[in-house]
Amino acid sequence: MVIFNMKGMNILESKKEIKSFKAMDILEKAIEMEDIIHLELGEPDFDTPKPIKDEGIRAINEEKIIYTHSMGMKELRTEIAKYYNEKYGTNICYENIVVTAGTSPALLLAIYVVLEYSHKKEILTSNPGYACYPNFINFLSGKMKNYDLDINNNFKMDINKIKEKITENTAAILINSPSNPTGDVIKEKEYQEIADLGLCVISDEIYQGLVYNGKQYDSILNYTDNAIVLNGFSKLFSMTGWRLGYLIVPDKFLSLTQKLEQNLFISANTISQYAAIKALTSLEVEKEVENMIKEYNNRRIITINELKKHNLKIAANPEGAYYMIIDVREYTDNSLKFAYEILEKAKVAVTPGIDFGSNLEGFIRISYATSTENIIEGIRRIGDYIKGL
Repeated sequence: MVIFNMKGMNILESKKEIKSFKAMDILEKAIEMEDIIHLELGEPDFDTPKPIKDEGIRAINEEKIIYTHSMGMKELRTEIAKYYNEKYGTNICYENIVVTAGTSPALLLAIYVVLEYSHKKEILTSNPGYACYPNFINFLSGKMKNYDLDINNNFKMDINKIKEKITENTAAILINSPSNPTGDVIKEKEYQEIADLGLCVISDEIYQGLVYNGKQYDSILNYTDNAIVLNGFSKLFSMTGWRLGYLIVPDKFLSLTQKLEQNLFISANTISQYAAIKALTSLEVEKEVENMIKEYNNRRIITINELKKHNLKIAANPEGAYYMIIDVREYTDNSLKFAYEILEKAKVAVTPGIDFGSNLEGFIRISYATSTENIIEGIRRIGDYIKGL
């Protein structure tokens, strides 16, 4: 399948199978059923803060709905740079910000420009890791190479295992902190070890800020200039449907990134860009986000306590994001089949661990981005079902 052909670029052909996202398959089946508790997807159940919504409405009413610059509105790019510099202690300029229609298009652009610029094929990714990473890499005719996370140490990375995977064909390493699915948070020492590999780094920071112990904000940009960062507004600001993300791109990748953005996407949603400016500048929004984080932490603690109450084995203690991994290897070696059994018999939608890589086979993931009532009842149903086995 030919993707695109632009002057100065190779024609890429995607020949590998694109695998379905099992969490979405389960969601779609769960929607058709009744009395289902949804613990499968990581979507905040909080409303978008009112000042953000009001700003979007104002943009519509004032007819601010035309195309913007392909890289994004200058005011928004400036606020994103300011936000990173103040929160993360970085030193970036607005010129290096590219606003996108969500972080998924941002990831598509990041992987392509790295592969094209390096003339190499391999992208290192963690096992387990976000379910869609392999599909992006395969779609762009790259080659995914996994490094294993330590299942006995909260799914922490082992820099020596990563070094073993590096070859002359390695284009970049793709990292994610806080992590989906494990909730692990990369620490300063680990960031430095990653930077010291000398590889280009693609850093997915969409869950940044959703951290419950220690330093809330850190970035690979504090440790290396050879990195592309992707982030957005979906998770921290509860703006999933607004579809707005961004890239922080080194100078060497900017021209190619802009060409791709112009040709593939024209520009990001104008209304969402105005709303995002408010998200980054409103003190009321900042306070509301702080309250969301406190509530997520309360739910995290409740989830841990309820799982223990029902003798369900927690595989990792999450420090960030809003996911919990449950070890069900005692009951199954087929997490996808087991997830469907839980859906049909316990009326709870969960995500099978195999979605995230072979190292999570025999595990399931639940999300605590839902009400405490749903968490308590959902875990009770899962516990009762497993007890019946």
